[in-house]
Amino acid sequence: MVSSRLASIPESTTMKISAMAKKLKAAGLDVIDMGLGEPDFDTPRNICEAAIKSLRRGNTHYVPANGIPELRTAIAEKLYDENGIEVSPDDVAVTPGAKMAIFVALQALLNEGEECVLIGPSWVSYEPCVNFAGGRVRWAPVNDEFMPSDLAGAITEKTRLILVNSPSNPTGAVFGRRVLEEVRDLAVDHDLFVISDEIYEKIIYEGVHFSIGAFPGMEDRTVTVNGFSKCYAMTGWRLGYVVAPPEIMRWVGRILSHSVSHAVTFVQWAGVEALRGPQDETGSMVAEFRARRDLLISGLRDIGIKCTLPGGAFYVFPDVSEYGGGDEFSSKLLSDVMVAVTPGSAFGPDGSDHVRISYATSQERLKEALDRMAGVLG
Repeated sequence: MVSSRLASIPESTTMKISAMAKKLKAAGLDVIDMGLGEPDFDTPRNICEAAIKSLRRGNTHYVPANGIPELRTAIAEKLYDENGIEVSPDDVAVTPGAKMAIFVALQALLNEGEECVLIGPSWVSYEPCVNFAGGRVRWAPVNDEFMPSDLAGAITEKTRLILVNSPSNPTGAVFGRRVLEEVRDLAVDHDLFVISDEIYEKIIYEGVHFSIGAFPGMEDRTVTVNGFSKCYAMTGWRLGYVVAPPEIMRWVGRILSHSVSHAVTFVQWAGVEALRGPQDETGSMVAEFRARRDLLISGLRDIGIKCTLPGGAFYVFPDVSEYGGGDEFSSKLLSDVMVAVTPGSAFGPDGSDHVRISYATSQERLKEALDRMAGVLG
């Protein structure tokens, strides 16, 4: 009844886990949902007010497919000031969420049968987006710290691009300059593109964020993706953006014009305020995430679960192989003690011994979740 290409696309595991948790909550059960990657903070008031003012101005009509000029200009200024990436507003496209930015970039870059390299456990939607474009994924292995251990070995004659996500979902790994220089060197040597998903760039605890698009030699072969969902607690607003060389952007704009038309008009004005307004609440949110990370890591290690300290994002990716692996462990937590986490198998073949635990919930609920885990593992 459906196309073979669509039939090959699996359901998003993170959305599935969240739906299960919500269903149990609706039945009156006390579920602690640590499965979905969504900040539990309110969107800053100044951003909300900007959207309201935009609505009152009557900004409810069509705008250019690539976004309003004011937001594209603000994004270009942000990229120059914070990331060292010099682009024209004409090389920026605003999208309904960063997920759509990744989708259109892959559609624009991949030919049928070409390969995209993913580094170790990677976000659940990357591979389906690659497959939908007619491409195939090649997995590059990582070490115990979730850093690439043989990136060159994943490249073949069919490789078209490398996808980088730092800080990483699901591992929280932050790629330093040396890792990104290796990516750069391989991209230049093999004439590859790089898609850099930087959605968690401001949620970083150890190290410094680097944008590979600012590296010498990467100006014409990097697609930078970012958005407002994580750093400004704007998940439901669906606002992201993509930046790429002009030839790629021409096709990105064409895809947007024939699919979603453009991101919601008044939401784009909220994005202008997010970038140009006060940044204090983002800093406070990151400080709270760091406290939660430290609490969770300490608690997991106390009950005997091995876990690498993540340098960014708001996930931990512990090794639960001693407890039957990620699928069995996550199923047991949900059925026995009503704690929802995401099995690591959702993030690629190297994730099967792990689970992803989101700490986008209060410290009180994190302590309760740890108590429940200790009870079921005791």
